[in-house]
Amino acid sequence: MAEPVVATYSIVACDLEARQWGVAVQSKFLAVGSVVPAAEPEVGAIATQAYANPRYGPDGLALLREGLSAEEAVERLTSADEGRAERQLGIVDANGGSASWTGPDCSDWAGGRTGPGYAAQGNILVGEETVAALARTFEETGHLPLVQRLLECLVAAQAAGGDRRGQQSASLLVVERDGGYAGLSDILVDLRVDDHERPIEELRRIYGLHQRLFGASPREDWLPLEGELRAEVDERLERLGHDSLLNWAGVANLEERVDGDDAIDPVVLDALREAS
Repeated sequence: MAEPVVATYSIVACDLEARQWGVAVQSKFLAVGSVVPAAEPEVGAIATQAYANPRYGPDGLALLREGLSAEEAVERLTSADEGRAERQLGIVDANGGSASWTGPDCSDWAGGRTGPGYAAQGNILVGEETVAALARTFEETGHLPLVQRLLECLVAAQAAGGDRRGQQSASLLVVERDGGYAGLSDILVDLRVDDHERPIEELRRIYGLHQRLFGASPREDWLPLEGELRAEVDERLERLGHDSLLNWAGVANLEERVDGDDAIDPVVLDALREAS
């Protein structure tokens, strides 16, 4: 039998207003993001863990795509699986319906909790307070974007006790139709920490980098490129060997934050100053 994705807690969730679906997970397991999460915009999100069945991801999304609810998909997947007693599964569907399965042979503490738009579950935990923290934090952070809500859920779950065996890896996946890179990808965020002493902290750090490169400052916060600022920017670009802001931004992976040459995103300006 394959090694179990042990000591894992996860939350699958959606933001129907933003049309986003996602999964956040932490585990005492190498590269948990390669096994547990699956999500498709306008379809749903899935987490498979414990003695994980990796086919629950693609097969579950196929069922949701056919119009089955989260509960129906969980029932269909587990009833057809002889190993279901050792599986754990969480699903959120296109309408925000949720369901969680914990097989009777999953190692204690194991269990799940569901609510509108989310399913939280975990196994080999210090106690049910870890899953309770996932659920409570999601319910209390409705004012935040889904990505940040899921990160806060992981932080709260770890603070509540987390895994009985400790920490190793974490993953954050959020999808939105055409919401990813250059508006040509459905992957809004797909970040993984495969092996780290404090994977959630590292995941939060990497998300900060992601926001710096691919986020967007409100246009009203941009600074006009004129006068002394124009001269400063041109001087710094020349010092770095670039003839335009867009050219330099492409090298710095900040091209998604550049739009024209008459104003500059403050994040880009800070990065240019640091670089030169």
